[in-house]
Amino acid sequence: MRLSFLEPLYAEPGPFASVYLDTSRDVEHPERAIALRWQRLRESLSRQGSDRALLNVLEEVVGADTEVPGVHGQAIFAAHGTLVLDGELPRPPEHDSARYSTLPDAMPLVTQHVPEIPYMAVVVHYGGLPTAETHGWVTLEAETGTWPASTVTAGERLHRRVAVATWHRTSLRLGHRLDEQARRAHADAVVVGGDEWACNVLIRRLPHTLRDKVVRVGGRTPTDTGRALLEPQLDGVFRGRMAAHDRELVDIFIGRRALDGPMTEGLAATVAALQRGQVAALLLNRPPGSSLRLWAGSRPTQLALTEAELMSFGVRAPREERADEALVRALVGTRAELVVVPESELRLYEGVGALLRYTDPGTPSRPDSGTLCLPDHGPPLVPGRPGSRRARNVPTLGRNGSAADERRMGHMDRSRSGAEETGSRSPRPRPGQ
Repeated sequence: MRLSFLEPLYAEPGPFASVYLDTSRDVEHPERAIALRWQRLRESLSRQGSDRALLNVLEEVVGADTEVPGVHGQAIFAAHGTLVLDGELPRPPEHDSARYSTLPDAMPLVTQHVPEIPYMAVVVHYGGLPTAETHGWVTLEAETGTWPASTVTAGERLHRRVAVATWHRTSLRLGHRLDEQARRAHADAVVVGGDEWACNVLIRRLPHTLRDKVVRVGGRTPTDTGRALLEPQLDGVFRGRMAAHDRELVDIFIGRRALDGPMTEGLAATVAALQRGQVAALLLNRPPGSSLRLWAGSRPTQLALTEAELMSFGVRAPREERADEALVRALVGTRAELVVVPESELRLYEGVGALLRYTDPGTPSRPDSGTLCLPDHGPPLVPGRPGSRRARNVPTLGRNGSAADERRMGHMDRSRSGAEETGSRSPRPRPGQ
């Protein structure tokens, strides 16, 4: 999962006001309900130190998503009296929240984008006899999107109305048009619903590469809901799935771990790799809890497990921050990706690991696989084990495999900060040097 949509958050220094609230329109008097929720959050921000100018900026956009129907939420970020980011949430937050802090509270927004599966939804409506030798019309609606964010953020939509007598012939042309649209969206799946006969005619005429991605669904297929096309069906199709791109990164991680390749695992080793800008993709079994802390400086790569460690790098006045906030800033600042992979799919040491852009003599050694820690903030790392040297009394975030295809890793290697090239090199300087 690429986090470039968060870059505006880190263009200016904090402190930030981060607001998450339910702005659903499926209740009676939604404006009144939203106003009451916001009033409680406004009072909380005021107690935390937000000034009146910042609160007024937030109030201007709270509940402004009136054009989005149904159940959803809103995420708003502001700093220094200016709106920084305003985004729709496909689901209401579990709890309305407001936080005034040095770093933006961005992890809840990130997790609402997971699993970020690109797809195409196609609805074919026809109410006549299952034959082209009759009168009537076939209507087709097709929409691309990224699940689940597309429920509140419309994608590119195609609409066609075709005489049933020409449906067989027109379906061939439409198939190529749909293929082009799906390619632009890098769709993992093509979800098709509607009239069985008309859908069958269309599917048989799709290019083979697109036909292989088709998932047929039943149920009602309205096209005028103001939300994602086939939304209820999409939820069933994609629940528990990972995006193909993320799945490929997981396979690469498994292969590298089996071959002792450029990867790392465990909190201490992963933080060290983030300090050096080595991380191409961070893998988590689950986002870290709010109780886990890291020490951070003013730059994305200035983070460490302890205050003393960060000061040893020359960072003045380091701050203790929530780990989720510091990690997201480090990923965005180094253009690294994030993959949330269930423990049932891949059990990570301490619930965290990383694919690396490069290794050098300063890269921390991987942990001993004999000790695993569940990602539920369990016992600290084992002192004396590789990867645990600096982790004594520090809370934690929490195999199989063969050589994997690493074709997708090329773009990560090229996107790393600095001008390092693969091969032997001298160690990169630590943060603050």
